[in-house]
Amino acid sequence: MDFSFFDIIMFAFALPDSNYNLAWDTDNAPYLLRSLVSSAHQAGSSVMLSIGGWTGSQHFSRAVSPENRETFTNNILAVYHEYDLDGIDIDWEYPGQRSQPGNDESPDDTANMLQFFQLLRTKLPQGAWISAAVQDSPFVDQDGHPIKDASGFAKQVNFITLMNYDTFETSSPPGPNAPLYDGCNNSSQPSENAVAAYNAWTGAGFPSSQIVLGLPLYGYIVPSGASNLRQRSPNPRIARSSDDSGQIQFDDLVVQQILSRNPDGSFTPTGGFTRSWDGCSATPFLHSGRQVIPYDDPESLGAKAAWARQVRLGGVNLFDLHGDTFQWDLTKAVRSSLIGANPSPTNPSSPTSPTSITPSPLIILPLIP
Repeated sequence: MDFSFFDIIMFAFALPDSNYNLAWDTDNAPYLLRSLVSSAHQAGSSVMLSIGGWTGSQHFSRAVSPENRETFTNNILAVYHEYDLDGIDIDWEYPGQRSQPGNDESPDDTANMLQFFQLLRTKLPQGAWISAAVQDSPFVDQDGHPIKDASGFAKQVNFITLMNYDTFETSSPPGPNAPLYDGCNNSSQPSENAVAAYNAWTGAGFPSSQIVLGLPLYGYIVPSGASNLRQRSPNPRIARSSDDSGQIQFDDLVVQQILSRNPDGSFTPTGGFTRSWDGCSATPFLHSGRQVIPYDDPESLGAKAAWARQVRLGGVNLFDLHGDTFQWDLTKAVRSSLIGANPSPTNPSSPTSPTSITPSPLIILPLIP
């Protein structure tokens, strides 16, 4: 792994359990985390531990409640020191909302989460990173509406990552996975794109310099005969994909010879697929007459990174390591658009306050064992 590409590596995931301890989602996670921290620190990169995730958010609501907040925070602190971490990332999906069956939820989740972040900030050493993975709209209030003032969170966390992906997944008609914008004003989810998310969070008082844009290194295989996004297929068929959800990593598109890598680092569709560009979302898609694959490639990821630089975001978060090619084609495209083709590594020192993020945009890479 070339650590010089990245300022921060996020190790995912540790899972809050019913006793508000942190459990691991794989048996070898502790060994891998220690190895990662050692290698990253030698290279000058920071390591944060991501807690939660889509399948790991069951106990967050009770964990941050007034009764359990101290215990939960102390348990996080113990893991932070045990593994010599540089920061903690909270991926709660989602406070105040029932996302997964069995997840705890409370109308007070957002208020309790803010108090949890305040406590975590006082417990962690000065200079530790704290971040949160968030939806395209701000956290919800007791009535389930996006809060109008998120500035309190900005005082406690160094940055938030906008999880601007999984917008349409395998829905029919197919739609873009991670739209940059709703350029044609025809999306059935007009608030689910990078520009709308940026407007929503900055409109709620969250500084753009503390917003990091999540960039997916994967797409979705959709059974459809469409040649354009948002068109229904008259003869859908079951698609084969890299996992049960229909999600497929960019690198798998290359390995499975759906895309062919050219010597210059560009990619050409093969195997009966055609690449088209959806100008409404600024993303590509592949189609074969039987399947549609909305995804992101060097062109679309570079466009998102260029936009992030234009509006002075804090950086980008590439989700995740396994999606890129061995040649780091996607990372290089993002890096070129964000901070130049061959800059010296940023490698920022840990900030002394939540608002002291380096002026150079951060490049973050989650690592999932």
